[in-house]
Amino acid sequence: MALHRLPTYFLSHGGGPWPWLKDLRPGVYDQLERSLHNTRRELGELPRAVLMISGHWEADRFLLSSAAHPPMYYDYSGLPEHTYRIRYDAPGDPQLAETVRVMLERGGVPSGLDPRRGYDHGTFSLMQVLYPEAKLPLVQLAMKADFDPAEHIHVGELLAPLRDQGVLIVGSGFSFHDTRSIMSGAGKVPSATFDAWLNQTLVDSAPKDRKQRLIGWADAPAARAAHPREDHLIPLMVAAGAAGDDVGLRVYHESAFMGAITASSYRFGTPVVSAPQRDAVSAA
Repeated sequence: MALHRLPTYFLSHGGGPWPWLKDLRPGVYDQLERSLHNTRRELGELPRAVLMISGHWEADRFLLSSAAHPPMYYDYSGLPEHTYRIRYDAPGDPQLAETVRVMLERGGVPSGLDPRRGYDHGTFSLMQVLYPEAKLPLVQLAMKADFDPAEHIHVGELLAPLRDQGVLIVGSGFSFHDTRSIMSGAGKVPSATFDAWLNQTLVDSAPKDRKQRLIGWADAPAARAAHPREDHLIPLMVAAGAAGDDVGLRVYHESAFMGAITASSYRFGTPVVSAPQRDAVSAA
């Protein structure tokens, strides 16, 4: 019996290692957390592994984390001491890493393995909420540092068959990423402006038009105000490329994140567990 084709996701991953900072920022992450819990429910028990494209790993080519037991990578500074002792001990999957590398190489995309790369907070913050038991095998895919949107979409297209093999493809970034304007409140208008364009692109546009709009994202309204450096947007390109002709749906949205920022997350494709099924399970 064939597996259900998994959807792909572009998930806004909040700020820093936020699941371990909620007591310092009460209520700030409630909507994001609820949306991630819902994502877990709609995936059911199907995923056998996760391929994570984090906005916090870039390299000169597409690298895969290939350790059987990846270390932690605390890629932040100035936070409370306990955030440097966080553990997310999900196993790696060297076989999956090699499978992905071969898929990319066969598609003409230079790639490689990195047995030393650890889980960064773009990965472990999301996974802590999605899969706190830390048993699901996890592989990270680095972005290529030139941030070419067309090439990252192409990578997603090459990796689309993984969706039929129980591998969950997640782009982890943020729909708005200008830290200075987030902290000052100046991001209110540009985040809302760019978010409106993003939603039109991912939800209201046909997949073939979606691809072209994403390739030309820098021409969107408030594009560079929203992403002065596009590291937190590029993971979307891989998720959208792997989506193929599947339509997009906004699965998280708020207009006052950190007081002023509009933020969103998206799913491409249908959930494994439908809403009535989820409700029945929750009521049982």
